[in-house]
Amino acid sequence: MTLKLLIVDDEPGIRTGVMRSLRNYNVCFPFMEEDFGFDIIEAETGEKAIEIMNTQHIDIVLLDNQLPGISGIEVLDDIRKKDLDVSVMMITSYASLDLAIKATNNGAYNFLPKPFTPQEIRAAIEGITKNLYLKRMTRKLNHEGKQIRFQFLSVLSHELKSPINAIEGYLRIMQEKQAGDKIEDYNMMINRSIERLKGMRSLIMDLLDLTKIESGRRTREIKSIDLHEVAKIVVDTVEPLAIQRNIKVYLDAEENLIINADSYEIEVLLNNFVSNAVKYNRENGEVYLNIKKHDDHVRIIVEDTGIGMTEEETALLFKDFVRIKNEKTRNISGSGLGLSIAKKMLDIYNGTVEIESTPDVGTKFIIKLPL
Repeated sequence: MTLKLLIVDDEPGIRTGVMRSLRNYNVCFPFMEEDFGFDIIEAETGEKAIEIMNTQHIDIVLLDNQLPGISGIEVLDDIRKKDLDVSVMMITSYASLDLAIKATNNGAYNFLPKPFTPQEIRAAIEGITKNLYLKRMTRKLNHEGKQIRFQFLSVLSHELKSPINAIEGYLRIMQEKQAGDKIEDYNMMINRSIERLKGMRSLIMDLLDLTKIESGRRTREIKSIDLHEVAKIVVDTVEPLAIQRNIKVYLDAEENLIINADSYEIEVLLNNFVSNAVKYNRENGEVYLNIKKHDDHVRIIVEDTGIGMTEEETALLFKDFVRIKNEKTRNISGSGLGLSIAKKMLDIYNGTVEIESTPDVGTKFIIKLPL
């Protein structure tokens, strides 16, 4: 299959370099039915890029921000307003954390600072191609009503919203000390993030294995796990996003809290609730994750100081592809799958969840897992 890739950059050397790097380059994954090649189109201005996208279907856009005329961010905004089925990766020599955040909030898949090597651009293209494929496959499966495969491909698609290449781009920014004068304070976070990236790569195939649960072709690894340790992994995972918005995440969990469960399923469950609490929080807000054992269940409380919800909004919260849309959430990106996925995971364990929410005050999720 051939994807149309539009490279938008006013530097001829960058356009030529990308074309050389991707010449005869194919993306293939075990879960894809066929390899993907690329038909590359060039544009030297944002205006030309918009004209091309208005006249033909484009799958992927590599978009420089510093362009003559309208900026890359303005092109990205035009794509978002027209709701085009296209994935965008920002490429710019004016790398900054602020620009990265703004671009991703406006709908960019990831962010890659110049200069980059052929290996780096290929790795980025691999990630964005995978994301595009899964996004489109999820829509197709949902339309066809294949609920089991749809459910777990939805999990995979949602997890890839924290893309590997975007994280790597942010880490480079930190390593180059563009996020602050005390970048050495981030060394532990960098090392931890790199380890998490390795886990996310293997996670792709693990998630696909989950599609076999109900068909009986995948054996769930039910064993004794330490819920405290799983919670620490979840907090580490959401910490980069929390730091960007100066949100503090507090963990209060009993140590050596052993339950019988599939470790990955519990991690997905917790991660979706905690990451949601970070995303829908306010700047300088707080998130509290409290885990305690009771007589016949484990009680997990995820509480935030965020924007809160009305009763009408909470009633819709666990439906597939439902996103709470109002003035406070219009700049928050998301697929509307996170809490739906968490609820499905919770149902596997016959668990329950209650919601307490007050607009402009915050939200509390009270989760009960039977022992």
